[in-house]
Amino acid sequence: MRDSVDDFVDQWAALRSDLDLEAMGAVGRLLRLTRLVGKEVGEYFSEHSLETWEFDVLATLRRNGRPLTPKELATSVMISAAALTNRIDRLDARGLVAREAVPGDRRSLHITLTEAGREAVDSTLEGHLRNERRMLAGLDAEDCEELNRLLRTLLVTLEGGR
Repeated sequence: MRDSVDDFVDQWAALRSDLDLEAMGAVGRLLRLTRLVGKEVGEYFSEHSLETWEFDVLATLRRNGRPLTPKELATSVMISAAALTNRIDRLDARGLVAREAVPGDRRSLHITLTEAGREAVDSTLEGHLRNERRMLAGLDAEDCEELNRLLRTLLVTLEGGR
């Protein structure tokens, strides 16, 4: 079985047979998969009037089960505080989240999921999981476990052993 990455790896191998190209193939596949999976996920959420980042923020609030500070939310969704402020403004304007003052601390805020925000997450979550499963349909359960193990190892390495 060959894929689109094999073509450019073969071209480099023909040109520079002295190079070890295994990493190039793996990273090329990861980058290609990132684009393809991102497109598929984005299309699913678009059908439900959501952007992928909107679902990410809303799902983070839902799975935490409590209001989060902007700092906690930014850390969880891995974006800057400035980017988060813009996103919260947009979600607030749509009625999906609310800002609440922290009792006893006038400078702090909690971001909470509104009922509409909870409904947006709950109504799309199962379909999102089915969509993810569909994208992995070429792998059996054992392959999925192995893929998760390998990706986890790589992610821990790149994240610095978190």
